[in-house]
Amino acid sequence: MANNVTINNLLPGLFATDRLISNIASRARATNRDAESMSAEMEANVPAGRFGDPAEFGEACAFLCAARSGYITGQNLLIDGGTYPGVF
Repeated sequence: MANNVTINNLLPGLFATDRLISNIASRARATNRDAESMSAEMEANVPAGRFGDPAEFGEACAFLCAARSGYITGQNLLIDGGTYPGVF
């Protein structure tokens, strides 16, 4: 931190990105399932009941990169809607 460098990790869960949506569609086609129902099933497994919004990830990243967060270092920030069942 002597050079104002901090190292932190953002550990994302499932976020509603184009990649996730296309992966769900691909898996649905491969298994002859409906993509919407598969997506709803996956969302139901997230304790928050939904996929993350990519803006939420961006805001968490911006927070950790801000000068006001300079005292935060060496941390792992889970952004997963409660999917991880415990603490490190």
